[in-house]
Amino acid sequence: MREAAACCGLTPWQRFVRIEAPLAWPGILTAAILAFAHTLGEFGVVLMVGGNLSGVTRTVSISIYDDVQALNYARAGRTAALLLAFSFVVLALTYRLQRRSGRAWPIAS
Repeated sequence: MREAAACCGLTPWQRFVRIEAPLAWPGILTAAILAFAHTLGEFGVVLMVGGNLSGVTRTVSISIYDDVQALNYARAGRTAALLLAFSFVVLALTYRLQRRSGRAWPIAS
């Protein structure tokens, strides 16, 4: 496709914007979604590097940890269930985007 676009007189920038970026977009979006979902669940890195500064480095995983340490298992369970549900939604959206990427994506003009 790149060579055909070059034969049609498109500049390298036009080839990137009109052909390569739309073809790569599903993969880029999938990577961004999965990176976000993975980072949301990071526990050790946040606790070790950022610490647990109240109101500053609060993440969902640290919230669950703090609730368990305070013996508030009901709240920790609800938060964990919410995080699990969010993870399933993110994965479902990712799989849907991957299925969609098999179809033609609109090319920017």
